[in-house]
Amino acid sequence: MNKAQLEEMKDRLVEKLGVQLEKEHQLAPVSARIFATVIMSGKQGITFDQLVKDLQAGKSTVSSHLENLQVSNRIEYYTKPGDRKRYFIVNPALMKNYINELTTKWEAQRSVHQEVLEFKRLSNEINKGTTETQFDLEFQQSLLTFFDEASEALEKLKLRLKSQDK
Repeated sequence: MNKAQLEEMKDRLVEKLGVQLEKEHQLAPVSARIFATVIMSGKQGITFDQLVKDLQAGKSTVSSHLENLQVSNRIEYYTKPGDRKRYFIVNPALMKNYINELTTKWEAQRSVHQEVLEFKRLSNEINKGTTETQFDLEFQQSLLTFFDEASEALEKLKLRLKSQDK
């Protein structure tokens, strides 16, 4: 793969990721493409002028969407000594916050589904003998296993992110 092919791949991923960000995070199309481009630029970041060029959007449009992404704490910028440009990067705390939100959401869901499983078990004990009233517990148990394994994976990711901060 050469640089031109890599750049084409990046452009396709920006579009694909942009569509996903639009849907999942209710971002405007231009905001989603800016955010996707910033994500794809990595630690080195991307300048305002490069965003305007890459996205073929107007300066005022890019400027207002950058402002919104900064206000929502999705992105931030840094400067280099002797360079007047701002380099936009993903807010490092964003992933940690997202992981914490997911963990909290899954823990709440797990708790409710644990109670549902207990209800089904009790119901099965009380309604012994009639197969129509017996609950299949396998799905509920599988769902709880998923929550446990997903939460464990998120904890590992959090630890990895912490170690990168040092």
